[in-house]
Amino acid sequence: MESVPVRCPACGRDHTYSPPVYPCPCGAPTTPPVLRGAPVAPITHRTWNDDWVAARCPACGRLDQWPQPELCCPCGTVLRVPVRPVAPPDGDPASEDGPRPTGPSHIPLPRTAPAPRPVFRAAAIRGADDALETAARYLSWLGYRDVVRPSGPSSARIDLRAAGLVVQVDTVTRPTTLRDVECLWLHALSASAISVFFSLPGYAPDAAARADGLGMPLFVLDRAGTPRPVNSPADELLSTGA
Repeated sequence: MESVPVRCPACGRDHTYSPPVYPCPCGAPTTPPVLRGAPVAPITHRTWNDDWVAARCPACGRLDQWPQPELCCPCGTVLRVPVRPVAPPDGDPASEDGPRPTGPSHIPLPRTAPAPRPVFRAAAIRGADDALETAARYLSWLGYRDVVRPSGPSSARIDLRAAGLVVQVDTVTRPTTLRDVECLWLHALSASAISVFFSLPGYAPDAAARADGLGMPLFVLDRAGTPRPVNSPADELLSTGA
């Protein structure tokens, strides 16, 4: 399922949303059919029916209930992403007028949307130390615990660490390069960790394309101190948290 554009009605921020993929009991991946172009709605209260949507497995045709797609905007608003209704195929014993499943027939996976977070408090970035501090606070805001700066010299340039996470924060004047992205990814691979990149000047086109292929979240830091996701892995990290 390709990503779809989503705009938060509360703050006007634009997102690129990739719907979650769930495992059908037959083993095939199943994705709720997100309705492209439909307006999203803030979630102010929850009900059982609203928290589940029907999705049909493309491999075996099984109709199951899965968590309603949601996205958590940095402004703190949790958005319900509309899903296209799934009609039963010809010959399906469950007709449009017949009973519909009221809950999942499987053991549901944990919800991908976290509880609403408070608004991230930005602080002006005036130098490299401010950039590191902003990235560390942002990762903590996303849910990572014990974000620290590594002590002592390292063969790889790792600016921040947390459990299962390595981070580089680029504050040079040129756009972050392909080599920078690949070096961080290789270091994370050897450490069995996730890699995340923050950059003040942005990313070279080949670096951004490579990060997309590797699934590495990329964030740009502005001088006002607000990290901004610039690829789908970063949007996913922002919506789900750590």
